[in-house]
Amino acid sequence: MADLIDIDAAVIGAGPAGLMAAETLAQGGARVAVFDGMSSAARKFLLAGRGGLNLTHSEPLPEFLQRYGAAQARLTPAIEAFPPAALRAWADELGQPTFVGSSGRVFPVAMKASPLLRAWLRRLDGQGVRLQLRHRWTGWDDGGRLLFDTFDGVHAIAARATVLALGGASWPKLGSDGHWTHVLAAQGVAIAPLLPANCGFTTAWSEVFIAKYQGAPLKNIALAFAGRSVRGEAIVTKGGLEGGAVYALSASLRDAILTDGAATLTIALRPDLSADELAARLGKPKGKQSLSTYLRKAAGLPPAGIGLLQEAAHRQGLSLAAMAPAELAALINAVPLRLTGIAPMARAISTAGGIALDEIDDSYMLRKLPGVFAAGEMLDWEAPTGGYLLTACFATGLAAGRGAAKYLGR
Repeated sequence: MADLIDIDAAVIGAGPAGLMAAETLAQGGARVAVFDGMSSAARKFLLAGRGGLNLTHSEPLPEFLQRYGAAQARLTPAIEAFPPAALRAWADELGQPTFVGSSGRVFPVAMKASPLLRAWLRRLDGQGVRLQLRHRWTGWDDGGRLLFDTFDGVHAIAARATVLALGGASWPKLGSDGHWTHVLAAQGVAIAPLLPANCGFTTAWSEVFIAKYQGAPLKNIALAFAGRSVRGEAIVTKGGLEGGAVYALSASLRDAILTDGAATLTIALRPDLSADELAARLGKPKGKQSLSTYLRKAAGLPPAGIGLLQEAAHRQGLSLAAMAPAELAALINAVPLRLTGIAPMARAISTAGGIALDEIDDSYMLRKLPGVFAAGEMLDWEAPTGGYLLTACFATGLAAGRGAAKYLGR
């Protein structure tokens, strides 16, 4: 064991939560080093930005906070201290102005994560923050020093305060593999099991359906489950269904499947049309048109939607051609889809579970480990996509950084 670094605070994890904690500590005058097991910083953050980095959301704060469900009360002080408006101002200070999209989501004008990350790392470097890559944290030694596996052996690092920001367990190839759960559990910290969040689900498609529609989008649909309806889009996968509208219902669908073994999702293929309007359209003579052509023209259904309708009818032993217009209209806007499994956690956008929120105090310090703080997806909360995930990671990183700075007396 070697190479003790003369630092006040160690931040473990170079994602948004960790880097925000490091910046907060450095601004308070602390000597900070950020450690990460990967060869570069914020790998998952960069992946999230490939399709346009959704930093936060513009909806009013009371509605925004409700997105955190059972964790709302616990996360509210941190998010109120660094709300979406503050996050946008922070990005602007880095030379990365933002804009509000048509859905209310907030994006950098550059629509990428890389320019923001580069500017942020430059600023951190100017603040004296040291970035130590290829350092995989494994726990503590008997003297309380942090242990890291590195390319040249085990390093032991002494720090007066530590901020843990190691993420959950989605996309483990990018660094967040959940190995820390065993380290903290061994210290007596209560850990809720990590589960997929904002994830896809599996169902038993027929081979014919998969051959025709795998990868096909279902646009402008509405999904309903457990009394909640969400409009958006979904994508047919080889094993089931994923996409934004699915992710919005993923928490309740996941919990139902874990409890009951299955969950029936209802899909409205034309939610903009009432049952009477659809029935009137379907009441027009079919003539010599094929059923698919008729449904495409009369009901405005895309090929994948027609295929889904046929799949559902086949499962129920029904014939679409024999249905009365009202019956067919009802099915089009209430297609039942029995989901029997959850897509692998490694492919989920985020994870639920982690450090029980009762294990941290108001400064985000672990009650059982004085001087050790935690932030981001390591904590037991979840939120839908739309900017809520990143906002809470930034906000809890700031809260943990402030807590650590106070602990250091800065």
